[in-house]
Amino acid sequence: MTHDVHIIGGGLAGSEAAWQLARRGVRVRLSEMRGSGETTPAHQTDGLAELVCSNSFRSDDDTKNAVGLLHHEMRALDSLVMHAGEKARVPAGSAMAVDRDVFSAEIERTLGDHPNIKIVRERVDALPEAGLTIVATGPLTAQALADSIVAATGQERLAFFDAIAPIVHHDSIDMDICWIQSRWNKRNEASNEDGDYINCPMTKEQYLAFHQGLLDGEKTEFREWEKDTPYFDGCMPIEVMASRGVDTLRFGPMKPVGLDNPRDTTPEFPQGRWPYAVVQLRQDNKLGTLWNMVGFQTKLKYGAQIELFRTIPGLENAEFARLGGLHRNTFLNSPMVLDRQLRLKGGEHIRFAGQVTGCEGYVESSAVGLLAGMMVAAELASEPWREPPRTTALGALLAHITGDAEAETYQPMNINFGLFPPLHEVKKKQRKEAYTSRAKEDLGSWIAGMEREPA
Repeated sequence: MTHDVHIIGGGLAGSEAAWQLARRGVRVRLSEMRGSGETTPAHQTDGLAELVCSNSFRSDDDTKNAVGLLHHEMRALDSLVMHAGEKARVPAGSAMAVDRDVFSAEIERTLGDHPNIKIVRERVDALPEAGLTIVATGPLTAQALADSIVAATGQERLAFFDAIAPIVHHDSIDMDICWIQSRWNKRNEASNEDGDYINCPMTKEQYLAFHQGLLDGEKTEFREWEKDTPYFDGCMPIEVMASRGVDTLRFGPMKPVGLDNPRDTTPEFPQGRWPYAVVQLRQDNKLGTLWNMVGFQTKLKYGAQIELFRTIPGLENAEFARLGGLHRNTFLNSPMVLDRQLRLKGGEHIRFAGQVTGCEGYVESSAVGLLAGMMVAAELASEPWREPPRTTALGALLAHITGDAEAETYQPMNINFGLFPPLHEVKKKQRKEAYTSRAKEDLGSWIAGMEREPA
């Protein structure tokens, strides 16, 4: 099959872009390095759209949460990532979490079965000189291609570290100490009967010892060229958070509020009361056999991880399916080097999509891939491209990447209501619902407008 568009990278963004193009009749060559005998420091498999960090797509609440709104908008545009996510969904309260293997397999099956898509396992070392191309190689772009991108943009790459959380076998967790509950008992239709998180309680003494262990534990050493690379606040290693103050973790991933320990009852609190600190684990696969340690991305060495994490009450005999790790993420200074259609300035046949553009998060990466696919399809059909309204999550994210952000201080960003045009006239308590209501109305008008465009 000859192709109309070449997509480099079979992660979330590349897979979504391929789907959006193929369903519009465009022939796609999808190049993925993994499976050609090469891999990355973070990937475990050769599967398309492998999730290498958390298994969560975060909140699915489309009435008060920006990422939940982004879920809604992507579903309205027939997103492959959201469709596969539903098939692979596992309980996670009001969040959307997936079985990693089921999710990746569904993406690969859907794309592999499509007659307009050819998946090729190959490494691409340079930006193509001609032909419509979408580069979606993600934050772990191979060095040769990264060098080609640097040469084309004329800008030094920016970078941050992304840490991976450990995964624990469920049958090694002591449920006589731990208990299952969602914070404030919030659950949805996909929830487990008792709640969605396994909670490991800590006393003050246990917490202080654990906190000190994080500070003292042996860490991964950086190469010389990595030492000045900043962390991204949305994926901060837990020991880095611990270094910011003794109580930082108790107001972050180890906060106890809303989690009543049923093992610690008193006449005053017959249902239990909040521990001093809590380590939470979230279901990682549909079978419920694997649970990941929420917020516990880390750069501790493996031996230090095992020794320290087995001091957590209930995890004394924990068996780890995967320990935490650390890899370097790279991204473009997109406001400086990309135009409003994600095209490379000075090389308009090339678009970038996904985390390499400086968006952060699975859903955001997929959303940018979705938009890139729609842009290329419009270009091939000689149709005008109409940006999604900035009042929508898609429009706000695209605007941030392509010009709203200050180029000098550009950093990876999750979707959040701070990227939306403000609604100062709306009372603060009602503002989130107002943002989502406005976005849904404007998205509907935008989609209807595209459907009226001449073919």
